Amino acid sequence: MTWFASPADAAERLGAVGYLADPATATTTFLAGALEKPMLVEGPAGVGKTELAKAVARATGAELVRLQCYEGLDEARALYEWNYKKQLLRIQASGNDQEWSATHDDIFTEEFLLTRPLLTAIRREEPTVLLIDEVDKTDVEVEGLLLEVLSDFQVTIPELGTIEALRRPLVVLTSNASRELSEAVKRRCLYLHLDYPDAEREREIVASQVPDLDDRVAEQLVATVGRLRELELKKAPSIAESVDWARTLIALEIRDLDDKAVNDTLGVVLKHASDHERAIRELRLKK
Repeated sequence: MTWFASPADAAERLGAVGYLADPATATTTFLAGALEKPMLVEGPAGVGKTELAKAVARATGAELVRLQCYEGLDEARALYEWNYKKQLLRIQASGNDQEWSATHDDIFTEEFLLTRPLLTAIRREEPTVLLIDEVDKTDVEVEGLLLEVLSDFQVTIPELGTIEALRRPLVVLTSNASRELSEAVKRRCLYLHLDYPDAEREREIVASQVPDLDDRVAEQLVATVGRLRELELKKAPSIAESVDWARTLIALEIRDLDDKAVNDTLGVVLKHASDHERAIRELRLKK
């Protein structure tokens, strides 16, 4: 499968499903498919890293398989595990007459294998986008598990042997850069850094998602979001929250984002009480 014909094709098709990709994003996405290399997308939370993988799946008609990373993630949750309860039932049903070697061969088969996201993506025959989300939240040991998948697109199961990809998925790893990833993982990936867009770009994104929003209100919204991101907040507003704010203003029929309107709707974009207090203080908002 040819994922995208060119960077321009990637930009056009991503735009058609609601994701406005800048030239660097479009080029890296095209190359990830053309070179069959994983794409590491790094940047602050809320800039569209996860949404990029979803958009690629929508634009190409591929299935999205997602591995959500977290501290304590292990092989059983990422790759595969055996259905021990079902195996035990089979052992009990076979009785005491069957030799262990025969029992072993009987219970370590496909019938008892529970596939997790990495193995699921490797085994799929249909086009697949594998999203390994927030990879920086995993333990360093998990990176070793990823290396085999990202290097050769294969998985080794001791009881079954090596399973090679029937069709290589397009792999997107996302990272908020909470810790430095190993050089071995980075070496195997194309790299893309996403940051908050400039005001003009964010206006385009908001307008594409909320076309009914008045242009003047959109400018006020984007300017206010930009000011909020300059503050030392626990959680800066994401692009998705900018879009949510725009939809909120439409729902409330607010046609002027004045201080009162900002105060009344600030909970859409700021999710910590301390951030509310800082915003009201720093922006000198009047109720």
